[in-house]
Amino acid sequence: MHTKERLLPQWGLRARDGGDGKSGMPKAKLNRQAWLLLLVIGLFGAANALSGTFVNVYIWKVKNDFALIGWFAFYHQVTMAITFWLSGKWVKEGNKMNTLRLGVALSAVFYLLVLFLEKSAADWILLLGFVQGLSAGLFWLAFNVVYFEITDRDNRDRFNGWAGLLGSGAGMIAPWISGIVITRLPGTIGYRWIFAVSLGIFVLGVIVSFFLKKRKVEGNYDWLLAYRVLKHNDGPWRSVFVALIAQGIREGVFGFIIGIMIYMATQNEMDIGNFSLITSAVALVSFFFVGRLMKPGSRKWSMLIGVTVMIAVIMPFFWSVSYTTLLLFGIGIALFMPLYTIPMTSSVFDIIGRDEQSASQRVEYVVMREAGLNIGRMLGTLTFILVISLTSSSPQALNWLLLGIGSSPLLAWWFMRNQLVPKPMG
Repeated sequence: MHTKERLLPQWGLRARDGGDGKSGMPKAKLNRQAWLLLLVIGLFGAANALSGTFVNVYIWKVKNDFALIGWFAFYHQVTMAITFWLSGKWVKEGNKMNTLRLGVALSAVFYLLVLFLEKSAADWILLLGFVQGLSAGLFWLAFNVVYFEITDRDNRDRFNGWAGLLGSGAGMIAPWISGIVITRLPGTIGYRWIFAVSLGIFVLGVIVSFFLKKRKVEGNYDWLLAYRVLKHNDGPWRSVFVALIAQGIREGVFGFIIGIMIYMATQNEMDIGNFSLITSAVALVSFFFVGRLMKPGSRKWSMLIGVTVMIAVIMPFFWSVSYTTLLLFGIGIALFMPLYTIPMTSSVFDIIGRDEQSASQRVEYVVMREAGLNIGRMLGTLTFILVISLTSSSPQALNWLLLGIGSSPLLAWWFMRNQLVPKPMG
């Protein structure tokens, strides 16, 4: 293999003159390390899918308080944002694989705490939010950096498609099983069984992570890179950062509210499981085809189509918030979310890898990416808490709130639109 044609694994970049020296077309296959990372994210997703939605419902059943659920999410988001920034030094200058493993292990600790606290968990949301945010920050920072290092811009859409496929598969089966167990066992026994199983899956995820190779350590951590990059408007990052904030606004609220809305409409955890089974089955098919068929050149308009439908499917809530309208919403999101998330994620990481200088500071850029997302999540969640508190959880106010927050992906597309068209790396 000639020097000009080599893959540059330390940066996740591919030499610009192409793949095999004949057609100039790069290969898009995933290597063994990529598949192992997908297995780790699959286990992490399965454990969270098994219990994640039901933690909020569990707290809701103890105290019917939307604001309490919002504060739980907010404590998680704040801790996660701080953890990303502080742990960046460890990830860049130490062993990022240990960071990833600790994140998975702390997820297990979170469910141990929930098992120990039982019904008093609703009184300890600050502690629970802190542990969950710490685990998520450590895991996702290490995951995103490793993901960047083992993929390149030619196979990044494929990796994201497989990651979405695994997430959809986990989201399809795990909550459905949880619903069956919770509804068939008396009291909170079913919840405790499910939380215990999640704990075991997280432990398995730690074990699998030891098969991932130790990654190379490069350079010193730059604490203030994000400040300097955003201070100067001579690159793509200022508009990208605003887009990430807009993306986070929706994620911060929709991540916890839909499961509670289903429970309020049906008073049955099994319906939450059935909802996840149906919508995740649709998402599985959608991620499979979008991940395989999407090309970098189609990202811009694919993302706009996805965003438009994601907003439109909120409208039926103004007529009725029932299991039927929630299911229609879920199916619409499942079908079109890949058109939004795959271009958004792949394009941001392509910008990180646009040249060797940028790629050498990948940890700092991943931290900056997550800072944008977490600022958005916190803004969305604080808006949710404020509106719910001022309107006494009025159903009509909640609908308008969901429409407003659910429309933020349109802002994300607007600020990302010029970055969704691939540019030559230099």
